[in-house]
Amino acid sequence: MVDVSAKAATTRQAEASAFVAMAPGVLEALAENPKGDPFETARLAGIMAAKKTSELIPLCHPLPLSHVDVSLRQCENGIAISSSAKTTGETGVEMEALVAASVAALTIYDMCKALDKAIEIREIVLEKKTGGKSGDFVRKK
Repeated sequence: MVDVSAKAATTRQAEASAFVAMAPGVLEALAENPKGDPFETARLAGIMAAKKTSELIPLCHPLPLSHVDVSLRQCENGIAISSSAKTTGETGVEMEALVAASVAALTIYDMCKALDKAIEIREIVLEKKTGGKSGDFVRKK
């Protein structure tokens, strides 16, 4: 584990995204999903996963998260997922934001796999991060 004790505790934020591609028939059937509401289940799963990031990723520092948000939006060809994480600490929250988006996407797959096994999870990326020694990052579109 990297020693971050010499770093200043600063406010750090990160945003990530993922996309779950699915057929129109699966999208139409989301409202009647027998497992329940895939959107709310995935939102909660993403938030819970962000809080457990250091237990999932070896050598990842456990962080006191001050905020985590996951939002999902139905699109023409799938579901767009956005996540954000915030802390005040010596290391960044990029992994927490990425884990939140990833687990939300996996949860959508799990909730919908009975309808279609060909659902695809795509484009899990860091969109933005602020704070820390390395400075800010914004993904170019």
